[in-house]
Amino acid sequence: MSRKCVFTDRCARGGWTKAEKGARRDGGVGNKIKGRTKRLVKPNLKKLAIVLDGKVQRVWVSTKAMRQGLVVKPSKVKVAAAAAK
Repeated sequence: MSRKCVFTDRCARGGWTKAEKGARRDGGVGNKIKGRTKRLVKPNLKKLAIVLDGKVQRVWVSTKAMRQGLVVKPSKVKVAAAAAK
């Protein structure tokens, strides 16, 4: 299973880092980019047990989806009662 949020579709994305030189304090006219390197920008994902389509499943969920209230966590009381039967 890929690391992708089931609610917001957040996943790892490519990006660049910049290496700069020539700050204004060194007598230059501002920063100049002297090179760049590929990097991977990863989202803040957590693996949670949630209720999805009426069943409890362990899926990747972004913390933004958790803050927005999209995640419904299973009730621990119902799980314990079902296990006792």
